Amino acid sequence: TKLDEEGGPSKGQRTHFRVGSKHNRGELSFRAREGSPVESQRKPIAMARSSGGRGGARHNGPPQAAAAQAGPTPTVEARPKGFTVDVRIFLVVITTTMALAFTAGVMIGPTDPAVVGPVLSLLGLAGSLPNAPGGGPAAVSRGRAPDPINSAARKLPEAEEAEVGYAGEARIAQPKRTRTDHVATLGYKIRETHVNIDTPVLEGTGDLPGYRRDISYERNDTARDGLDKDGQYRDQTSPSGQHLLIDMRNLEADFLNSEARLAAAMQGSVTAAGLTMLSYHCHSLHPAGVSCVGVLLESHISFHTWPDEGVITLDMFTTSEKPLLPALPAIEALFGVPRADPDDEGSMLEPVTLWSHELRGFRTEDKRSAHYLDGESDLATWVTSPLEVSYKRQVITVQTEHQRIDIWDIKERDDTPSYEDGLKMGLEPGDPRWLSSEFASPNRLMFQDGNLMAQRGSFYELHESLVPPAMFAHPDPKTVAIIEGGNGASLAQVLRHRSVTRVVLVVADPMLIGISREHLPEMSNCADVPGSAPSCFDDPRVEIVHADGFEYLAAKKLANVDVLIVDTENPERQDELSDPRAVAGLISSLSPDGIVALKGGIAPSILDPRADKGVSPKREEMINLLESDPNVNSIHVYEEAHCGYFEPRSFVVACRDVSCRRNWYGDVDAVDSMVVDRVGQSVSGRPSLVHYDGATHRTFQAPPRAWEEIYCRREPRPFECAYRGLDTTKELYEYDEEDAETSSFEVRDGGVYATVDIPEGSYVMPSHLAASLEIPAGSVDLPSEKAAAYVAANSHGSFQ
Repeated sequence: TKLDEEGGPSKGQRTHFRVGSKHNRGELSFRAREGSPVESQRKPIAMARSSGGRGGARHNGPPQAAAAQAGPTPTVEARPKGFTVDVRIFLVVITTTMALAFTAGVMIGPTDPAVVGPVLSLLGLAGSLPNAPGGGPAAVSRGRAPDPINSAARKLPEAEEAEVGYAGEARIAQPKRTRTDHVATLGYKIRETHVNIDTPVLEGTGDLPGYRRDISYERNDTARDGLDKDGQYRDQTSPSGQHLLIDMRNLEADFLNSEARLAAAMQGSVTAAGLTMLSYHCHSLHPAGVSCVGVLLESHISFHTWPDEGVITLDMFTTSEKPLLPALPAIEALFGVPRADPDDEGSMLEPVTLWSHELRGFRTEDKRSAHYLDGESDLATWVTSPLEVSYKRQVITVQTEHQRIDIWDIKERDDTPSYEDGLKMGLEPGDPRWLSSEFASPNRLMFQDGNLMAQRGSFYELHESLVPPAMFAHPDPKTVAIIEGGNGASLAQVLRHRSVTRVVLVVADPMLIGISREHLPEMSNCADVPGSAPSCFDDPRVEIVHADGFEYLAAKKLANVDVLIVDTENPERQDELSDPRAVAGLISSLSPDGIVALKGGIAPSILDPRADKGVSPKREEMINLLESDPNVNSIHVYEEAHCGYFEPRSFVVACRDVSCRRNWYGDVDAVDSMVVDRVGQSVSGRPSLVHYDGATHRTFQAPPRAWEEIYCRREPRPFECAYRGLDTTKELYEYDEEDAETSSFEVRDGGVYATVDIPEGSYVMPSHLAASLEIPAGSVDLPSEKAAAYVAANSHGSFQ
């Protein structure tokens, strides 16, 4: 663009230039001044960069050519078209805005009055502080009355001298932060819209605890006397805790939609649990329901409600070691507001509660295994942990000098009425109540130190698998001893045998017998035993000794016992059963033909590794001790799947004399005959034994294949394991009593004789089954003419 070729602009005339580059374009306006001299020498016009521009104006072609065409260049004043801002004014505006924002934050933010007070006084706003004692506008704006709080409680703790810890490390006691009217200490609520959340309506804080927080390493929060009222430290440094989950239904809809009532129930639950509420916050939801969370000194409590369905789900977590389960009844009472029954006007539905308790975090192995609610304990597995247990009621919990005893009533969702339940309710075939757990009687469980020791629903199966096999293996039991068995179930089984004249019951905990009498009387009921007492503990044949059973026998205070019943825990939980001294004490207390019966724990699986490296190494140690004892001549292992546990239970019987094998391997009719002869009829005429009979004992005679597999995985491998299975290329020789011509043996002159030559490697066995024939080692030392008679008198197996 160039100037007018006729001599440039005239006085007052505007001339426009369009200047710029491809990156920045602008339009400037020039006006010629009066009396401006016209320079004969033309110069290119230099343009200042516009805002954000890159470089000056550029002419098309050489400057000389442009000047020649345009004529003299006037002196002009450049004025940008548009609004301009002075940088000084810009800085003043920014600084002022920041100052106002800071002042607003000081007025409504989480700032200590002692710090911000002088600033607000200078501005004349000292009375606007929301955190002043007695409440303030923040409290009123939320629609609740100001919370009167002692002004002394609001003062920051004075600085204290730091303690000197390990290696000179300074430990600073950190006080609890200053309490404010707003739960989140954010002053007025931020006005914003949340998805499906109404304006929050309830907030609050809890009472101040009577102690300082000290979270330095390896220290605890303690009350003024060093402990809280229950003697439990509030440990903030251990990475562990407890979690209580609660689901409830059949609750009143209005209650579940009321923030105030729910918040009151939440605070009451925290108080009942002995915990400390710091603050809580509740939201109303659309179209109904409430969500609340409370921050505890120990951790938190939270819940959500469904008013139309009458349901609430709640959880409480704490890092304190104080038990949460004792607070469960109070929580159920506070939240369990029943709703009206829509099908029955005037009646209310009973609230239903499902709950679960878990230990959380990371404990040391010793602390974990010692806790009665550890995930490995039976009490946690059967009662406190599973939510599918629809009915849980604690009957009694007692901490005695020796152990912790817990008794619970439980029902699972898939439980159905028993035979006795059907008789009581008169249920007919096809009645739908047969399929409902609502009409099933609860099962009562007894736990000792967290281990399940007895069940009302299956104690017959358990104790008839432990006691009768050993009792009937003995030819004539008169003196019987029982170690532990304080619930009386084993004692009742022993007293049914008419040959028994003396029973010594050795129980370490005297309180166990009293608790069993009161809460599980059916286990020690001898009213149906002829000549006994209503309670087996009161039978005149019974002597009760309160002592440690293993120490009692190791001290040789009891001898010549015909049958010894060890009714303790399994070897994995009872260390004495794998202790050489204790096991030797058991065997030494027996009579020459005495028998001992023990629990073996969970039955092995065919997939288990070598026994001493698997899940039951202590059972293997116990069996090895019995095998190595010179006074033990016969060992029998068996299992029973109907004892009421999740897995089949195993048992071990050890005999001092091999003659016990004669009764042990008796056929079904022989065992049934012994039951009739020794036990007889009950007073009521009902069967004296509920589970055990000849057919049941037949399953005990040959253990399942898993026992053989585990046995043959020993190192070194037992020699007999090389002879498992049958070689179909070898001959089989057997005794046929009815056909002497086909029989390979004959019985004459008190002995068994072979009638044909039997090649080495052949089988001597009945052809219809795989059985064994035991030939005593002593027969090899006898003259040939006496060997057959010795074998006949001392052999036990399929030919006996």
